[in-house]
Amino acid sequence: MEQEPEEDAQAHPREHNLDEQDNSQVSSESQKKPVKAKRRIPETFFYSYEDVYSGPYATDDTEIPTDLLTLKHSFGYDCTRAVNLMIMDRHTVGYIAGNQVVLQNLRTKYQKYVRSSGGGGIGFITAHPNKEYFAVGEKGKKPDIVIYTYPSVRPYRILKGGTEVAYVFGDFNRTGTLLASIGSSPDYMLTIWDWKQEETLLRSKAFAQDVYKVMFSAETEKHLTSAGSGHIRFWKMALTLTGLKLQGALGRFGKTAVSDIIGFVELPDGKVVSGTEWGNFLLWEGGLIKVELCQVGHRPCHEGPINQLVFDEGDLYSVGKDGFIRMWNFEVVDTADSVDSTGLVEMEPMNELWLGKNVSLNFMTKIRDHGQPFWYAQDTNGAIWKLDLTFSNTTHNPERVCTFHSGGIEAVGVSPLTCLMATTALDWSVRIYDFGSNSQLGVIKFKQGGTALTWAPAVVNPEGGQIAVGFEDGVVRIIEVYDPKLLPGHEEEETNEIVGINLKQVFKPHGAAVTALAYEPKGDVFATGSKDKTVFFFGIEDEYRPIGFICVPGPVQALHWSPPSHDKSTLLILCENGFAVQVPAPLPEEHDTATTYHIKTLPTQYFHFYSIKSKIKLEEEIARREKEKQKKEKARLEWIKQQKEMGLEVEETEEEEPEEEPLPDIYVPEEPSPILCGFYSAPGKFWLSLGGYDSGFLYHCEFSHDDEEDPEKRKDEPFEVIPMENTDSNPIHQISFCTSNPLMFCGMQDGSLRAYPLSAEGVSVGALKDYWYLNVHDNDNGQIRGICLSHDNGCLITYGGDGNIFTFDLLSEEELPKDVEVIIPPPRSGLESEKGTEDIRDPDAYTIEECKQKKEYERKMKEAEEKKNKKREELRALRQDFVFLLQKNQELPKHMQLQRKEFEMDRKVFEELDRQRLQRIQLVQKELAWENEKQLIGLQKLQTQFRDSLEFTLTVHAIQSNHQISTYSLLTVSEKYTQDKKQEDSKWEVLKEKRTAPKETEQAEEEIPIKTGHVHRESVVFEDEDEMLETPEVRKSTTRYIESRHEKIRRLVEKYDALKAKIMKRRAEWNELYKSKPRDNHKNARDAEEIKEARENIGCYRLKTATNYTLTEEDHISTEKKMMQLAVLEDLIHEMKMNMNKEIVSLRDLKVSTIDEIKSLVKEVKSIQASLDVSEHLPVPLIPQLHPDEVPEKIVEYNSDVLLKFKEEQEAKAKLTEPLEGCSSSRAFRHVFLQTLPVEEGHPMAQAGDASAVVTDEQNAFGMEKAELTEMELEILKREKIKNLYLQETLIKKINMLVINFDAEFHLLRHKKLKMDVQMKSAALRCLTCCEELLILKKLQVHEDVLEEQICALINEQEDIQSKLKSYLAQMEDRKSEIVMLQERQKALYASFEASLGEDNEFADFLTNVLKKEAEYVEKEEVGREADEKNENEEEDDEKPDLKTDEENCGSEDVVLGDSVCPEGCSEDLFLNTIQLRQQRMGIEKALAEEKKIATDLRKEYDALAVKAKKIETSLDTTNRELEAFQWEKLHRLNELDVVVPLRLHQVHCLVDGEMPRDFSQTLVFTNQSLQYLRKRIVDQRNEKRMQREIHKKAKEQYKELLQDKKEMEKEIKRLEERCNDLMMEKFGRLVDFEAVQVHSVNIPMEQMKVRIMEKEYEHFMELKEWEERIVDLQHQLTQLTRENTSKLHQLNRFCHEKHQLETELESLMTGQGAELEGSRSADLKETARLESRLVNITCEVAFLREHINHGRVCEVKELAFLSRKGGCLFLQALPQDSETPTLCSETVTNNPSHP
Repeated sequence: MEQEPEEDAQAHPREHNLDEQDNSQVSSESQKKPVKAKRRIPETFFYSYEDVYSGPYATDDTEIPTDLLTLKHSFGYDCTRAVNLMIMDRHTVGYIAGNQVVLQNLRTKYQKYVRSSGGGGIGFITAHPNKEYFAVGEKGKKPDIVIYTYPSVRPYRILKGGTEVAYVFGDFNRTGTLLASIGSSPDYMLTIWDWKQEETLLRSKAFAQDVYKVMFSAETEKHLTSAGSGHIRFWKMALTLTGLKLQGALGRFGKTAVSDIIGFVELPDGKVVSGTEWGNFLLWEGGLIKVELCQVGHRPCHEGPINQLVFDEGDLYSVGKDGFIRMWNFEVVDTADSVDSTGLVEMEPMNELWLGKNVSLNFMTKIRDHGQPFWYAQDTNGAIWKLDLTFSNTTHNPERVCTFHSGGIEAVGVSPLTCLMATTALDWSVRIYDFGSNSQLGVIKFKQGGTALTWAPAVVNPEGGQIAVGFEDGVVRIIEVYDPKLLPGHEEEETNEIVGINLKQVFKPHGAAVTALAYEPKGDVFATGSKDKTVFFFGIEDEYRPIGFICVPGPVQALHWSPPSHDKSTLLILCENGFAVQVPAPLPEEHDTATTYHIKTLPTQYFHFYSIKSKIKLEEEIARREKEKQKKEKARLEWIKQQKEMGLEVEETEEEEPEEEPLPDIYVPEEPSPILCGFYSAPGKFWLSLGGYDSGFLYHCEFSHDDEEDPEKRKDEPFEVIPMENTDSNPIHQISFCTSNPLMFCGMQDGSLRAYPLSAEGVSVGALKDYWYLNVHDNDNGQIRGICLSHDNGCLITYGGDGNIFTFDLLSEEELPKDVEVIIPPPRSGLESEKGTEDIRDPDAYTIEECKQKKEYERKMKEAEEKKNKKREELRALRQDFVFLLQKNQELPKHMQLQRKEFEMDRKVFEELDRQRLQRIQLVQKELAWENEKQLIGLQKLQTQFRDSLEFTLTVHAIQSNHQISTYSLLTVSEKYTQDKKQEDSKWEVLKEKRTAPKETEQAEEEIPIKTGHVHRESVVFEDEDEMLETPEVRKSTTRYIESRHEKIRRLVEKYDALKAKIMKRRAEWNELYKSKPRDNHKNARDAEEIKEARENIGCYRLKTATNYTLTEEDHISTEKKMMQLAVLEDLIHEMKMNMNKEIVSLRDLKVSTIDEIKSLVKEVKSIQASLDVSEHLPVPLIPQLHPDEVPEKIVEYNSDVLLKFKEEQEAKAKLTEPLEGCSSSRAFRHVFLQTLPVEEGHPMAQAGDASAVVTDEQNAFGMEKAELTEMELEILKREKIKNLYLQETLIKKINMLVINFDAEFHLLRHKKLKMDVQMKSAALRCLTCCEELLILKKLQVHEDVLEEQICALINEQEDIQSKLKSYLAQMEDRKSEIVMLQERQKALYASFEASLGEDNEFADFLTNVLKKEAEYVEKEEVGREADEKNENEEEDDEKPDLKTDEENCGSEDVVLGDSVCPEGCSEDLFLNTIQLRQQRMGIEKALAEEKKIATDLRKEYDALAVKAKKIETSLDTTNRELEAFQWEKLHRLNELDVVVPLRLHQVHCLVDGEMPRDFSQTLVFTNQSLQYLRKRIVDQRNEKRMQREIHKKAKEQYKELLQDKKEMEKEIKRLEERCNDLMMEKFGRLVDFEAVQVHSVNIPMEQMKVRIMEKEYEHFMELKEWEERIVDLQHQLTQLTRENTSKLHQLNRFCHEKHQLETELESLMTGQGAELEGSRSADLKETARLESRLVNITCEVAFLREHINHGRVCEVKELAFLSRKGGCLFLQALPQDSETPTLCSETVTNNPSHP
């Protein structure tokens, strides 16, 4: 860890003195970690930083020193973390950068680094309230929290065991004594630490989803709040009986939408304010949302999520993602309460600060600078702000103190000449850094994010100031870095710019993000790769000139040019989807780019990676198993050797190998693994690192020469692999080589950096076993995206996905100069006078190829247009000639003119043109069919939304007056009320179904048994019939007898069914008769209806305000009833208005028809007046006109003419703004052609013209030849005149009559509508009253629901208790019966004892005492056994009173012992009987006591339940009374409403002295109908009373007659019963039940069983006979086989004797001596061999015979055993033994247990 500069070190002398004091007090033992003993950790205890931090790691055999890299500077900032800012003092901020915490001095830019202790990354940092400590929560397996002191940065405390994987957030309490931490998935553990003693005070799982924050309350330190994904939780540290507990209450959102909560704060009074995703505040109280806060106009408090809420010095601050910091009035927030159903409360911020458009704030914290408060804020767009939130006149402007990249770093390029580097990211910026002095020099921003960057080599730009940057929209920009001070004319100017950045050239080669840029080593070609699967090549001159592009099989991952050592310059293209492509460098002059830049002739080699990892794993598994086998075999041989050395003989038998598991199958992933990086190794060869399944190896690959194959179908395997340790789940993402030191640096997915030493051969198998390792970036999202080395290999640069850029000093044997001043490249000559390059700002701009294709298309279209123009000129000339010919033809005489058809050269041409035109029209219709349907549907939706929901309001005007009548404005009826009505109707239907369902079920239950009985009997009969049919017809006596029995059973069944049917019929008649009998409490339905009607119309009109007014169940008013009432009223109003509207519309239609008729009449009048003189003309009435408001539907009607007119208007407007296009000569030609075309002879217009010409000629001729009229003609004219005058007058009268009739109809309808308007006003007032009542009911509904729920709960509880009481009563009755039974048994026992004694027994007293005595010791032993099994304590308590009673009764132990001995002279049987009776008596008494105890307990429980039931009944009555009182109160509230009742003067009858009263408060409003009904009802009641008296009198007389008839019928029934009984006694001798006799007279099942038994016996008899015949046959076979076996046994016996003799001879030959043996050695050997072979043959034959014999014997015995088994025993007949059978044979046979 570096030392701080002197100025920073001098700023805190107190801390250094304290450190020295601490060091003097801490011993060497205190540097060790404390043990787990419960002891206090001293305040002066510190850990050693060297023991805590995680340093680099190197394998054992590596020669790389551990200090290979030294962290020099961190240029990045992980600003996307939720909280990554910590303020330690006014100049120092802390933040997390990968695996270290950076403490940066904002004034000097000096950085101090604190590395993580476990190497797994850092989860959170937080500062102590007094800034003397800060906590670092780490990530990894079982991570720690390390507390460091500040500013000495020494590890002070280490907290262990707080979570499993990672810490997310931590917070100190206000006093700093406690620390709360939150863990991540999977445990989400909340832990409260006494951090100074490294103890866990409390812990609990915070939630089951992600938890973002936990914070202590600023006022109450025992309160905490945690929040996260879709939840917020409120915690309390409560002191319980078992100690301090952590209790969490989950916040319930209720009606508010569930939101992720990031920012929250607890207010001083315990309420909590939290933010939401949509930008509003939620005020929590008691675990519930009290109110939701927003700005005025329901605008959210912030546009987007609220990331932090801060309560500071009485002000509430909110930090939003929208870049605003707003200050709110705490009192308004704290006292907010909802005022309406929305739950929203509006408020305005007191002050607000907006930092800018591209600012998104996550977190801010406060620090004091010279007594003035300042805030530092974290901006997720890559900045740290210093803010002044005092909101006064002296408030400082916001200051951006640090700027960084936002998000992951995409690319970094290093200058080839100096210590400059360029970086880019998706935050639209390119930054220039000096990593020598650790400073940022400049930044330039664009409209898109950067995705690739490379610094041009010196061969391209010798000054080293040119950079190529690729962007996510496919644009590549060439920028220049220069020293602005060296520009001509700017030498003496003072500027703040350290470097100047100039945009030199912009081009867009790709349509997707640029992913790779590469310069050829010679500097002639520049290549770009993209995600659009193309690689573009540029020639490098003064500007970059496009050469062309090629297409590759997948998105480009990387581009690598071959090194200069290779013969040819080739480009290695690595694709993400597993493809590698190699192409040579293209030359500009080789490819034609006139029409396209696509290069199709470039030689291309493909390599499609085919996974071999599974094969490698399989080979390793086979090798492992083979190695284990060899190891086991070696151990076995070693053991055998040891046994032999010990002198033990060991049989070297091969052990059976255990069955091995099957080898795994070869697996190839369906989707190819992505290529992460690669590099050339030799010409045509390269190394690859892959991700996904194929990670864990470096693959050495080679391009094949078979380029004709389809790349997609290739399956290329690498020829060499290098396994990389611990990379299966952590693949290599980047590889870079150091030329000064032979090292290969690898950037890993987990953000770590590896260094492998290389030999002279470079990367090869076996060379990458040892490595050096260091965790640098974040382990979760900090994968290393690039590794760069400086121009002198003295500095290593890494950048990753966590937004961090680290520079390291690389250890080198040569001493590198320190603090080298950076050399900024000079500006290019002429740069100051150049015009700025125009940038591509549109992300959808054309690419280079698209521009080329567009130009080519435009060229082709221009050529085509030129050809069209030439053809048009030719056609124009031909048309002019044709027109000239037509004109000449017209000038000729008619007989010489050619017809129009004669000009047509070929009619088929026009037919073909018409056909083509129709085809084009149909094609256009098909193409526009979807669009047409879409527009039609859109039109329908618009009409449905805006027109169909409305009913047009039209106004009808009178013709002769200014009166008018309008329709009512109506909307469609609300669906809500119609649904409520449907629900009510469905409820009534459900109730009806419930009422009718029990009756139907009862009827069904009554019918089912009868039907099932018949079905059962019929099924039995049918089964019997089936059995009879299936039984084969055997013409024997047995079968005939069985058939006769079947027939008999059939007749019995038919007789029984007939009898049963008769009984059932009689029983059904009796049931019907009893059903018709009325019950005792029967009420006539008609009478009940009349009584109900009388009660309803009894005429008792109590006022609702009266105290004696009672509410019935039907009078209870509820919200549903009122809503239904309102819906019915609105429906009625709507219906009446609809009817009136229909009448008005029909009146309008009448006016339209009247106008049409008037028009026709006026036309006739005018035609008549044409023949009259002008002086005789009567004035023609005016034709009435329709007003526009009489036909409003015309507004939305349209036709094709309207649409065409609208289109012409739109085109005219467009022509005013745009220049004229198209050829005007063609339009002019068409105009001339149409004008000059002659009209055909057959055309109707021509005919009309000819006719008119003829008429005019005739008129002229008539005028010229006019003469005087004759008298006849004059008379005819006079008559015509009179007729015309009459018709004129009649038609005019008719017109006037039509107008008068219409006006009359109009006035009638107008009068009717005026009356209806009055009714509608009254109905509207009624609706208003209903709405007011509905509002009151809704307010009171909550309390009513509570009361009804209480009543329901009490009723349910009452029912449960009643059921329990019934069960207890039943149990008590059972106990009583048991007690009575035991008492009876006790009496019976004493009676049996008295009987056993007999008369005058001298031992009667003794035996009586024995019977009554308690067997103390015997009972004690039995009780002891039971006590061992059950419970000793209870039995001891039960025995103590028994012992006392025994002592009182017996007096001594001897007597008790004497009872067990029978006295002399007493019968021993009698004594034993007495002892047994005593035991029975004691058992009965014990059982009796238990039953009484159970009965007593049941009685107690029953009494308790009865008391409870009484209480519940009382509570139920009270609640019912409360509900009645509430109903009365509700009615009273409704009665307080004012109801408007309009009355006329004649309706007021309560006059005072003939005048209207001034006060109507004591009057009633009554309808005339009700009054008339009451008056009529008086007369009706008198008549009804008279009629009821007469009916009552007749009913009394009828009742007396019925009683008399009943007595006589009872006497007759009694007489008939006595006669029936006498007859039964005479016939049967006793009274019997005839129905039972009839039922049991025929036992059908028994008869059926008898028949079945007979059938089975017959079948068994036949089967048994067959088996006996088969047994006889098998016995004969057994005899034959036994004889054969006997002969074979004889032969076996002979073979045994021969064997014995041969063995004897052999032994004698073997024991011979001397020369006899030697002389006949050869003969003996031959004889021995012959005998041995014979012996072997005989042995084999004997074995074969034995096997054959045993097999035959077993088969025979099994068959005999099966046939002869009966009752579980074997009955085999003994066969006579053959006398010739030897002993051996007999022994062999008898040894077989199956042989007789």
